[in-house]
Amino acid sequence: MGSRRYRAKIAAFCFILPALLVALLLLLYPVISSVFYSFTSKHLIKADYDFVGLKNYIDVLTDADFWRSFFTNIKWTVASLAGQILVGFTAALALERIKHWRSFYRTILIIPWAFPSIVIALSWKWILNGVSGFLPNFLVNIGLFEQAPQFLSSGALVFPTMVFINIWFGAPLIMVNVLSALQTVPKDQYEAAQLDGASPLQSFIHITIPHIRVVVGLLVVLRTIWIFNSFDMIYLITGGGPAGLTETVPIYAYNIGWGLKMLGRSSAVTVLLLIFLLIVCFMYFKLLDQWEKEAG
Repeated sequence: MGSRRYRAKIAAFCFILPALLVALLLLLYPVISSVFYSFTSKHLIKADYDFVGLKNYIDVLTDADFWRSFFTNIKWTVASLAGQILVGFTAALALERIKHWRSFYRTILIIPWAFPSIVIALSWKWILNGVSGFLPNFLVNIGLFEQAPQFLSSGALVFPTMVFINIWFGAPLIMVNVLSALQTVPKDQYEAAQLDGASPLQSFIHITIPHIRVVVGLLVVLRTIWIFNSFDMIYLITGGGPAGLTETVPIYAYNIGWGLKMLGRSSAVTVLLLIFLLIVCFMYFKLLDQWEKEAG
């Protein structure tokens, strides 16, 4: 009996081994090659390169453009994440109270997340175009502006505009996951709290939040990584401009690696980005472990 079970485990492992090897290669090769090239003078055009030690890291950490893009990335992540959680959480609570047509509203609200990034980016570029865009001309026609606002080229408007687009894009994912978590909260606890005279706000704080905070915490971890690493949306809409106002670390690394062809220095940027995100995720998971222990 034991040998049969052992053979079954071996057979199962053999079935998943090809997919496991592919996943490891796709994950490990880019990471290992980036770490290796970050210590070299690797150039995309020149075939030869030398080992330069920590020079690339020193050059990056002493570059004012890197720190500007890093702090832009922090603002981009915090503002987008806070907006997505606020909008997604509010939408989930609203949908939880709707008795009829809930599936219809949920389908409508998830639409932004269903479209590819390139479709969303090109659509918003068309809507917000300062010359022929629908929204700027509409605002002029109804008398709110004398001239068409330049949402994508004005220094004062471009960053809030990009944050708004990212909130619009990512909030549906928060909404769906929070709504699913709300379904797991025992209804009898709400009834007991109501009989004890608890207000809706007290029920929300002492019943809803403790039951769903682990799910929300995992969403925060995943969305933090996703938003901080986001490249396609910003690059397709603004390219990091104007004047670098929307240039984040991934776009900075892209410009160094593919613009200046300095792959070694670009690899150093990606390694620093990986280290920063690992530290952030470690702090998140320590907090999540504490919540799980309290829940247990």
